[in-house]
Amino acid sequence: MATLDPNAVIARAKLTEYLLVQLAQDDKLQFLAQAGYTIENWQQLERDLREQILALEAIPTAQTRYGQKYAITGALHSPNGMTIRVKTI
Repeated sequence: MATLDPNAVIARAKLTEYLLVQLAQDDKLQFLAQAGYTIENWQQLERDLREQILALEAIPTAQTRYGQKYAITGALHSPNGMTIRVKTI
């Protein structure tokens, strides 16, 4: 089983300018907001991803000019007590 380094880079912009803002297309905000994640607590989302998701099996998906991409699927236990299924790339 391959796992990613718990100190892997999770770009702040990925959280604060993509996942936790409303987008016209491919919006993730509503899904994450129902679990209690907001722009105001983006650090909690980062912490939860590191602690709960990065330790799970990472499946190689594609090789790009920037390096290997991985997919991780698992349950994220959120700040409001809800558990959501997520797939990260």
